[in-house]
Amino acid sequence: MSNWQNKIKKIPETPGIYLFYKGKELVYIGKATSLRSRVKSYLNPKTLRPIEVLMKNVSDVKWKTTDSVLEAVILEANYIKEFKPKYNVKEKDDKSWNFFAITKEEFPKLIAVREHNLKKENYLYTFGPYAEMKTMQILKLLHSLFKISRCNPNQKKPCFDYHLNNCLGVCTKEISASEYKEKVIKPLVIFLRGKKKRLITSLQNKMKEASKREDFEEAKRLRNQIFSLNKIRDFALLDKSFLINEKKKEKSLRIEGYDISNLGNEAMVGSMVVFNETGPLKSEYKKFKIKSVFGQSDVDCLREILERRLKHSEWSMPELILVDGGKPQVNTINNVLKKNNLNIDVVGIAKGPERKKNEFFFDKNNSFVTNNENLLIRVRDEAHRFAINYQRELKRRNLTS
Repeated sequence: MSNWQNKIKKIPETPGIYLFYKGKELVYIGKATSLRSRVKSYLNPKTLRPIEVLMKNVSDVKWKTTDSVLEAVILEANYIKEFKPKYNVKEKDDKSWNFFAITKEEFPKLIAVREHNLKKENYLYTFGPYAEMKTMQILKLLHSLFKISRCNPNQKKPCFDYHLNNCLGVCTKEISASEYKEKVIKPLVIFLRGKKKRLITSLQNKMKEASKREDFEEAKRLRNQIFSLNKIRDFALLDKSFLINEKKKEKSLRIEGYDISNLGNEAMVGSMVVFNETGPLKSEYKKFKIKSVFGQSDVDCLREILERRLKHSEWSMPELILVDGGKPQVNTINNVLKKNNLNIDVVGIAKGPERKKNEFFFDKNNSFVTNNENLLIRVRDEAHRFAINYQRELKRRNLTS
């Protein structure tokens, strides 16, 4: 490529797509977190991939910047679909492209489909092809941005996303199918077609209309969505792994795990541990020395520590409470929450008489539990460890006092 070094200096260090040309022919399209760094890496190729072998014949590079790498992923797909550069196709000779599809349901869902499984006539819309990426992480981000339903409209209890403010009420029948398609699916389609600016203008107009008719709740929802769409640049989708690094998380899942440890009236204690999706938040752990319960009654101890915990309005509220125990413990927590007018999902894990199994007690409509059993077992085990350690600490103090 002529004047390669000079060209590199002009390329911005922002997300976007780059376009390689051989003469006037567009031969390859790629995406990047940093366009300059990515294009520069082709100067010293370390593999024999077809595109890197081609570089000696590349005569020009052009680029288009985006506000986020998510938008670069979408723009790359739209360009590949339109121009079909031969080296993009060659790169995927032995692989299958990824597509996103919107299902034909009363309340459509967004799913990922491999090309060899894709029958476009079975879906309302399809988008792609997308090159290598961590599909589930991108789906998670799209669900958060557009509040796409993942729940069953006929279930009896609000879904987990509803508690996270990531469901507009499909499961609670707060939104009709036609409203859902207008508020969720239509904006999603516009976005996946690469028209974010047009989408934001439309949402701004709708926000003004909602304010005029004094529908302030809807105006607030639209305002928050506009903010989130403008804030996508806070997410970095890393080039090779495409893991999401959320520099400013919107609302992280908070799980609180509770356990009781006692030996009669001696050193009766309770523990509260806190986890999010990635693991423990040890700075937010709490210890409780039981004050009002005498004798061995785990459920009474549990009731005491939860009532004391709920008096701390300065602590963030959990989306899920996990307790070491079965139905008695779960019912105790639910009763305390009901008394305080709180709607929080509760899960119990019992080990059984021989403590060799993990039996889950929870609302069967809560798909989060079935998909995250290992995480929840970690929370239970950590709450147990933390309670035992505190009990031992108190016993040592009593022996040395």
